[in-house]
Amino acid sequence: MNYSVKKIGQILNATTQIDSKIVTGVSFDSRKVKSGDLFVALVAENDGHDYVQQALTKGATAVLVDDRHQIDSKIPAIIVSDTLLALQQLGEYRRHQINPKVVAITGSNGKTTTKDMTSAIMGSQYKTFKTPENFNNEIGVPLTLLTMPDDTEVLVVELGMDRPGQLTTLSELVKPDIAIITMIGEAHIEFFKTRENIARAKLEITKGLKSQGTLLIPYDEPLLTNAQVKQNVQTFGQDITDINSSSSKTIFTYQNTRFAIPLLGRYNIMNALAAISAGILLHIELKNAAEALQHFDLTKNRTEQLTTSHGVNLISDVYNSNPTAVAAVLATLKIIPATHKYVVLGDMLELGEQAASLHACLAETVIDANVDGVYLVGPLMNKYLYPILQRRFDSAHLHQYETDQLAELIKDLQTLGENGDVILLKASHGIHLENVVNALVK
Repeated sequence: MNYSVKKIGQILNATTQIDSKIVTGVSFDSRKVKSGDLFVALVAENDGHDYVQQALTKGATAVLVDDRHQIDSKIPAIIVSDTLLALQQLGEYRRHQINPKVVAITGSNGKTTTKDMTSAIMGSQYKTFKTPENFNNEIGVPLTLLTMPDDTEVLVVELGMDRPGQLTTLSELVKPDIAIITMIGEAHIEFFKTRENIARAKLEITKGLKSQGTLLIPYDEPLLTNAQVKQNVQTFGQDITDINSSSSKTIFTYQNTRFAIPLLGRYNIMNALAAISAGILLHIELKNAAEALQHFDLTKNRTEQLTTSHGVNLISDVYNSNPTAVAAVLATLKIIPATHKYVVLGDMLELGEQAASLHACLAETVIDANVDGVYLVGPLMNKYLYPILQRRFDSAHLHQYETDQLAELIKDLQTLGENGDVILLKASHGIHLENVVNALVK
């Protein structure tokens, strides 16, 4: 972006001061401000207005502030009634100005991986930009729009959700041409109570979907396939053949084209087919999609494959977790060829009053995975799953840790396994098993 303070004021219909300055970037974190940035003073747990001077010292060209805070008249500023709303309006303006085709992705699991796959496929024929990291909320989505390069032809944007109405706001902000719902799981069931309510909230992605746009949904999810949607609806996931897996990739055939993705699990085939289906809608040739998926840029800790210093294979999937996702990744672990397999499971968060039963119900899935050792982390796993697994595993093969005992877990895992063995780590992000992963691969 390259807007003057005066131009931003016109876009937002806002008061400005010292309006000749040029803004080339946006930041809401004063610690990460770069020269030329517009610092957006958001009011949340911390009030961004308290960090205006720090942002200016770091190189901010101007600040976006609200009219309830006094600002020195010598500071280049845009003054609005609500800085978050203004940030979203500025992002919407830039999306309209550049006018790329927009693919929006949501789902209980797999949205980041699907975003990465979709971006790779689109990038084979178009200038493509995707959501950085997990910038998928009311703040991250407009920042994605504002950091989008001027020549973007396809924008692949991830939309997160943890409450009703959130996806309506985000979908109307990005106005997708194609919307993807990867799956309906139990993520955030603490707030939504039922999977039906989760599905209803996910379908809010159609609120901003263009009238001639297309919604892509998994063929085997009746909560979505039976929904009434005004726009065109297509399903993905069927008509795949010749599925084969190794320790490092999954191979399958779709529409007479052979695909090989550097990920494990049938659930990642579904993610790939969602991305491929979006590509077909934008006229991507299947051979180009297949080539793009062989080696694509995968966001960290999404079924990421790593290796320890002594040759043990790690599968790191520690960004989020719910029973459906755990069952899927354990099914994948079961078919991986390895002499010994171990699983580290951390608490699944935001399950509310169903936390006890949903943790306990993992027992059969863990036992069926035929692992040689189980390492449980967190009060929920220890209280509800550990007692059931004690009936199947002895103390040498079943271990438990509190969330403040990650150092002990790291020490135990550092000597676990031999060359070619596999350790799977799966947990909600709040358990911070990524620290364990980082320690093991140093």
